Amino acid sequence: MLLYVKNMVCDRCIMIVRQQLENFGFKVDEISLGKIEVEPNPDANQLKSIGDALGGLGFELIDKEKDQLVEQIKTQIINLIHYSDLNGIHQSLTQLIADKLNKDYAYLSRQFSDTEGITIEKYIIQQKIEKVKELLEYGELNLNEIAFKMDYSSSAHLSAQFKSLTGLTPSKYKAATLNDRKPLDKVR
Repeated sequence: MLLYVKNMVCDRCIMIVRQQLENFGFKVDEISLGKIEVEPNPDANQLKSIGDALGGLGFELIDKEKDQLVEQIKTQIINLIHYSDLNGIHQSLTQLIADKLNKDYAYLSRQFSDTEGITIEKYIIQQKIEKVKELLEYGELNLNEIAFKMDYSSSAHLSAQFKSLTGLTPSKYKAATLNDRKPLDKVR
């Protein structure tokens, strides 16, 4: 049976969810961010128990098809922005997401906006800014290198977008040493 889980954003999330399901006696055939295939099929009572256990850890079982689709979109965006090299991708992120999910982008966009209250493009920008914050805090790359890594046309473009979302320039953010990064599942 295929289960969809909201708020899985990293490898630690995968590990925790796997452990929970195995504790319930299920074999996890396949697991990735937001999606788990388990055997045998859980019954309604088991699903409730799994949902309660995962809920206590900040996760949520998703049963509605629309919510599952939105979570898949988010997962694709998080994977692309936080775990890929954006400057090596030679097509728009939105088209890449549509291709990976094998759905029309206009359909995905409507479903996402209806559920989340923002566009996919704005969500992508917010995730990119969170990644930029992380890179600034690490201090290993300068702003030009970060702009290149995050596939911005220039460091000026990155700075303008960063300031419009955070109210600070990247250099002021870095100097302020205030860690206002959001957990990936809280970006909206």
